[in-house]
Amino acid sequence: MTSAAEPTASAAPDSTYSLVVVSNRLPIEIEVSEDGTEGWRTSPGGLVTALEPMMRSSDGAWVGWPGIADRSFDPFENDGISIVPVRLSESELEDYYEGFSNDTIWPLYHDVIAPPRYHREWWEAYVRVNRRFADAAASAAAPGATVWVHDYQLQLVPRMLRDARPDLVIGFFNHIPFPPYGIYAQLPWRKQILDGLLGADLIGFQRLADAGNFSRAVRRLYGYPTRGVAIDVPAPEGKHRRVIAKHFPISIDAAAYEELARRPEIQERARQIREDLGNPQTIMLGVDRLDYTKGIAHRIKAFGELLADGSLSVEDVTLVQVASPSRERVGPYIALRDEIELAVGRLNGDFSTISHTAISYHHHGYPREEMVALYLAADVMLVTALRDGMNLVAKEYVAVRFDRDGVLVLSEFAGAADELKQAVLINPHDIDGVKAAILRAVAMPRQERLRRMRALRRKVFDNDVDAWSSSFLRTLTEGAAVRPGIPDTLAGALKDLSRADNILVALDFDGTLAPHVDKPEDARAVAGTREAVQRLLDLDGVRVAFVSGRALVSLRHVSQPQTDVLLAGSHGIEVQLDTPEIELDLVTEELEQLDALARVLERISGSIDGTWIERKPAGLALHTRLATPRKAAAALKAAREELGTLLPGLTVRDGKDVIEFAVRASTKGDALERLRRHAGADRVFYAGDDTTDEDAFAVLRPGDVGLKIGAGDSLAGYRVRGPEDVPLVLGLIADARAAVAAEREAAAGA
Repeated sequence: MTSAAEPTASAAPDSTYSLVVVSNRLPIEIEVSEDGTEGWRTSPGGLVTALEPMMRSSDGAWVGWPGIADRSFDPFENDGISIVPVRLSESELEDYYEGFSNDTIWPLYHDVIAPPRYHREWWEAYVRVNRRFADAAASAAAPGATVWVHDYQLQLVPRMLRDARPDLVIGFFNHIPFPPYGIYAQLPWRKQILDGLLGADLIGFQRLADAGNFSRAVRRLYGYPTRGVAIDVPAPEGKHRRVIAKHFPISIDAAAYEELARRPEIQERARQIREDLGNPQTIMLGVDRLDYTKGIAHRIKAFGELLADGSLSVEDVTLVQVASPSRERVGPYIALRDEIELAVGRLNGDFSTISHTAISYHHHGYPREEMVALYLAADVMLVTALRDGMNLVAKEYVAVRFDRDGVLVLSEFAGAADELKQAVLINPHDIDGVKAAILRAVAMPRQERLRRMRALRRKVFDNDVDAWSSSFLRTLTEGAAVRPGIPDTLAGALKDLSRADNILVALDFDGTLAPHVDKPEDARAVAGTREAVQRLLDLDGVRVAFVSGRALVSLRHVSQPQTDVLLAGSHGIEVQLDTPEIELDLVTEELEQLDALARVLERISGSIDGTWIERKPAGLALHTRLATPRKAAAALKAAREELGTLLPGLTVRDGKDVIEFAVRASTKGDALERLRRHAGADRVFYAGDDTTDEDAFAVLRPGDVGLKIGAGDSLAGYRVRGPEDVPLVLGLIADARAAVAAEREAAAGA
């Protein structure tokens, strides 16, 4: 336990960090020992559980409130994590936290299960405290650092950071639901909240529906263009900034939970719990914060009716309800505690016996070891949330059950239901349906229990906290890690390029002209691309080409090219060069290989979630972007091994979350050389983002210009952050070319 030293005033961090996490609460809290000394201990909670491993491994800093009002603490290190405390006063806790965060935003975002209240003084406190958190994060962040802001209490921080530190890469993750527009529109400060969130480069949500709700609110209130997961946000000087709003279901450190469950002392504690409860045939368990969104009253009502009608008896079935304290000074929570405890008392009074209690109720939290023992002791886990962003308790229960036994009854209104489809899913508002699910769970045959739990465990272990955090940070930093703007050296190189008699401007599409999206058919070029391409086409001595790994038909569909644009698809196997016809010829042997290739990849993809097949004229691509890292690796390994044996002559090409197999060899380098010859180009400009684009960069000659889009090793001499910068680069080429034409015209006139 780290000692808690208290200075007279808060201090700025002594150093800066490349990764900064910002949340309302720090991952630690003060604990007072018996002799009166104070120290820090790790605090419970889903966010802390999720981020602890990542923070230790990355040597990052965590900015947040230490959990005690009106006290300041210097930054310090605790258990491998650098801590930057933010001071909050008692009145700010009342207005910012208990007021706006938990009596306005929380009920509003949870579908108005309880009525939200709107007070201007609460909003003013919310703005003031968000500013303090933003200032602390800005001070802790190194130049170009990644800052990851968490949850609904800090929705204004991304914009404040963006304005103060435009060099930062900023992510935001919303751990609770985001409501449909009809509900969100009630908020008096609805536009300010959206603007605050749009300061981030990446906004993460628990569910696909939440990300969609957010994008719809942005369209309705701001009118910004949205396409798939991408939102084009106006930036200074008439530019646009690309913001991604996407779902990233949070998870747990599943292996750590299983390790605890396998400890002999915890298994012994689980046996003791069953014995203390009278060794009933079935123990049902509910574990929740005492919150009106958790549906605790609904499960108690359903259980009580089953006891009343004789479907269950207290001798056979006991319900253990852990309801940890939550927001105990907020009015609705005070009323909820009274309601729950009254219901428990009545039910126990009606049905408990001397030796058996109907509901074993506990209004306090437990350490993780005791919770794991409870999970092991429970035959049925009840998660009856009326609305929940995720609900990590459901995943914890599954991770603990290394015996493959136990039944999870799960509300369809919890985010976990999107993944844990082998649970017994319920609508908690349907009391008869909840009762039927409880009876089904109690009576479920062992073989069915084992089958369901095996499937649930695969899902939880494949999508653990490492996969969640790495997926979010990879998406956040993949392009944003590059400094914004057009480098002066690139602008100079483009001026030199523009002096050549004939220029070819060749452009990859996905990731270069258009951001990557989950559904390839939804990809579209960023705003301003078509206009910039047309400016180039209107200039003498300039040809423009699109070069893609896509089939040429798909490339035409998503790029919608002007007539004069040259096209090369399937890495140059297909071309369309100033004629309506696509040039491609496959012999009989190649067609037979293509059929065999399709059979193998379709079987592999059909057995692994999150993968899909893209058909191309001379090959197929196996995409893994939506699969977990573990499943993606398994799919790629299986494809390589099987096809390496069956069709050893195939051309294999690795890309970003994709592997391609072709019956005819060609690269983007081959395509670029063919385009250069066709255009008669003296100089070539090529822009691309993928590993497959390195083949094109490799064939560039002295005087040519290669532009890498985003981060990562590359042969290209220059790079920009993302697709939103490419129209600006094309505009610079057009400006420079027009200036050269004007100079030559003036010289000819003289």
